Amino acid sequence: MAIHKLHFDEFDEVDYELIAIHTSLEDYRLAYFLNQKLPILLSKSENEIQINIKEGETHFSRYIFEDAEKDIYWNLIQNKNEVTIHKKDNNQNLFANTSLEVSTKVYLLPELKKVDYFLKIENAEIALEEIVSHLNTIDRISTVYAVDSHQIKSKNNLIF
Repeated sequence: MAIHKLHFDEFDEVDYELIAIHTSLEDYRLAYFLNQKLPILLSKSENEIQINIKEGETHFSRYIFEDAEKDIYWNLIQNKNEVTIHKKDNNQNLFANTSLEVSTKVYLLPELKKVDYFLKIENAEIALEEIVSHLNTIDRISTVYAVDSHQIKSKNNLIF
Protein backbone atom coordinates (compact mmCIF):
# COMPACT_ATOMS: atom_id res chain seq x y z
CA MET A 1 0.00 0.00 0.00
CA ALA A 2 1.42 3.38 -1.02
CA ILE A 3 1.78 6.24 1.45
CA HIS A 4 1.05 9.76 0.21
CA LYS A 5 2.49 12.69 2.11
CA LEU A 6 1.42 16.30 1.87
CA HIS A 7 3.81 19.06 2.85
CA PHE A 8 2.54 22.36 4.18
CA ASP A 9 4.94 24.20 1.87
CA GLU A 10 2.76 23.18 -1.07
CA PHE A 11 -0.20 25.13 0.34
CA ASP A 12 1.82 28.20 1.25
CA GLU A 13 2.59 29.21 -2.33
CA VAL A 14 1.41 32.64 -3.42
CA ASP A 15 -0.34 32.62 -6.78
CA TYR A 16 -1.38 36.26 -6.91
CA GLU A 17 0.12 39.70 -7.37
CA LEU A 18 -0.88 42.59 -5.13
CA ILE A 19 -0.83 46.26 -6.11
CA ALA A 20 -1.33 49.01 -3.54
CA ILE A 21 -3.28 52.11 -4.61
CA HIS A 22 -3.31 55.45 -2.78
CA THR A 23 -6.20 57.66 -3.90
CA SER A 24 -9.04 59.84 -2.67
CA LEU A 25 -11.47 58.37 -5.22
CA GLU A 26 -14.56 56.44 -4.21
CA ASP A 27 -14.48 52.73 -5.00
CA TYR A 28 -16.94 52.88 -7.90
CA ARG A 29 -15.03 55.76 -9.56
CA LEU A 30 -11.71 53.97 -9.14
CA ALA A 31 -13.21 50.83 -10.72
CA TYR A 32 -14.42 52.94 -13.64
CA PHE A 33 -10.95 54.43 -14.23
CA LEU A 34 -9.29 51.00 -13.93
CA ASN A 35 -11.71 49.67 -16.55
CA GLN A 36 -10.68 52.55 -18.83
CA LYS A 37 -6.91 52.01 -18.46
CA LEU A 38 -6.71 48.21 -18.27
CA PRO A 39 -8.29 45.51 -20.45
CA ILE A 40 -10.71 44.53 -17.68
CA LEU A 41 -14.35 45.09 -16.75
CA LEU A 42 -14.61 45.30 -12.97
CA SER A 43 -18.10 45.05 -11.50
CA LYS A 44 -19.39 45.31 -7.94
CA SER A 45 -19.49 41.99 -6.14
CA GLU A 46 -22.32 41.15 -3.77
CA ASN A 47 -19.87 39.02 -1.76
CA GLU A 48 -18.12 41.67 0.27
CA ILE A 49 -15.21 40.73 2.49
CA GLN A 50 -16.28 40.41 6.13
CA ILE A 51 -13.84 40.97 8.98
CA ASN A 52 -14.78 40.40 12.63
CA ILE A 53 -13.03 42.39 15.36
CA LYS A 54 -13.80 42.83 19.04
CA GLU A 55 -15.83 46.01 18.39
CA GLY A 56 -18.03 44.31 15.80
CA GLU A 57 -17.93 43.30 12.16
CA THR A 58 -17.27 45.28 9.04
CA HIS A 59 -17.53 44.68 5.31
CA PHE A 60 -14.98 45.77 2.71
CA SER A 61 -16.26 46.53 -0.78
CA ARG A 62 -15.01 44.36 -3.61
CA TYR A 63 -15.08 44.66 -7.40
CA ILE A 64 -14.26 41.59 -9.48
CA PHE A 65 -13.50 40.61 -13.06
CA GLU A 66 -12.97 37.02 -14.22
CA ASP A 67 -11.06 36.65 -17.48
CA ALA A 68 -12.11 33.14 -18.51
CA GLU A 69 -9.88 33.04 -21.60
CA LYS A 70 -6.66 33.75 -19.72
CA ASP A 71 -7.87 32.30 -16.37
CA ILE A 72 -7.01 35.53 -14.53
CA TYR A 73 -9.08 36.90 -11.65
CA TRP A 74 -8.96 40.61 -10.83
CA ASN A 75 -10.15 41.95 -7.45
CA LEU A 76 -10.29 45.60 -6.39
CA ILE A 77 -10.57 45.60 -2.60
CA GLN A 78 -11.11 48.42 -0.14
CA ASN A 79 -8.50 48.52 2.66
CA LYS A 80 -10.05 51.06 5.06
CA ASN A 81 -13.44 50.98 6.72
CA GLU A 82 -15.08 52.07 9.96
CA VAL A 83 -17.05 50.25 12.62
CA THR A 84 -19.57 52.45 14.44
CA ILE A 85 -20.60 51.36 17.92
CA HIS A 86 -23.56 52.86 19.77
CA LYS A 87 -22.89 53.19 23.51
CA LYS A 88 -25.34 54.41 26.09
CA ASP A 89 -23.90 56.73 28.72
CA ASN A 90 -25.37 55.77 32.10
CA ASN A 91 -23.37 58.23 34.20
CA GLN A 92 -25.21 60.70 36.40
CA ASN A 93 -24.09 63.97 34.87
CA LEU A 94 -25.28 66.69 32.57
CA PHE A 95 -25.31 64.34 29.56
CA ALA A 96 -27.03 61.44 31.29
CA ASN A 97 -28.95 58.93 29.18
CA THR A 98 -27.38 60.04 25.92
CA SER A 99 -26.31 57.72 23.17
CA LEU A 100 -22.72 57.96 21.95
CA GLU A 101 -21.42 56.87 18.59
CA VAL A 102 -17.84 55.66 18.62
CA SER A 103 -16.10 54.99 15.30
CA THR A 104 -13.13 52.69 14.99
CA LYS A 105 -10.99 52.42 11.84
CA VAL A 106 -10.54 48.88 10.58
CA TYR A 107 -8.01 47.76 7.94
CA LEU A 108 -8.03 44.70 5.73
CA LEU A 109 -4.23 44.59 5.94
CA PRO A 110 -3.29 46.46 9.14
CA GLU A 111 0.42 46.57 8.32
CA LEU A 112 -0.39 48.74 5.27
CA LYS A 113 -2.65 51.34 6.90
CA LYS A 114 -1.88 54.13 4.44
CA VAL A 115 -3.09 52.13 1.41
CA ASP A 116 -6.64 52.91 0.29
CA TYR A 117 -7.26 50.02 -2.13
CA PHE A 118 -5.60 46.82 -3.31
CA LEU A 119 -5.70 45.32 -6.77
CA LYS A 120 -5.28 41.58 -6.37
CA ILE A 121 -4.52 39.69 -9.60
CA GLU A 122 -4.74 35.90 -9.33
CA ASN A 123 -2.99 33.50 -11.73
CA ALA A 124 -1.27 36.47 -13.33
CA GLU A 125 1.43 35.91 -15.90
CA ILE A 126 1.53 39.52 -17.01
CA ALA A 127 4.01 42.33 -16.62
CA LEU A 128 3.31 43.95 -13.26
CA GLU A 129 5.41 47.00 -14.11
CA GLU A 130 3.22 47.66 -17.15
CA ILE A 131 0.04 47.61 -15.03
CA VAL A 132 1.60 49.94 -12.45
CA SER A 133 2.65 52.39 -15.17
CA HIS A 134 -0.90 52.38 -16.65
CA LEU A 135 -2.40 53.05 -13.22
CA ASN A 136 0.02 55.90 -12.56
CA THR A 137 -1.48 57.78 -15.52
CA ILE A 138 -4.83 58.16 -13.70
CA ASP A 139 -5.02 61.74 -12.43
CA ARG A 140 -6.61 61.17 -9.03
CA ILE A 141 -4.28 58.33 -8.02
CA SER A 142 -1.33 59.62 -6.02
CA THR A 143 0.76 56.43 -5.76
CA VAL A 144 0.69 52.88 -7.12
CA TYR A 145 3.21 50.17 -6.32
CA ALA A 146 3.55 46.40 -6.13
CA VAL A 147 3.44 44.81 -2.68
CA ASP A 148 5.65 41.86 -1.76
CA SER A 149 3.11 39.33 -0.50
CA HIS A 150 5.76 37.52 1.55
CA GLN A 151 6.07 40.57 3.83
CA ILE A 152 2.36 40.62 4.73
CA LYS A 153 1.54 39.14 8.13
CA SER A 154 -2.25 39.16 7.74
CA LYS A 155 -2.37 37.49 4.31
CA ASN A 156 -5.23 35.26 5.52
CA ASN A 157 -7.49 38.28 5.01
CA LEU A 158 -6.76 38.01 1.28
CA ILE A 159 -8.24 34.53 1.03
CA PHE A 160 -11.76 34.84 -0.38
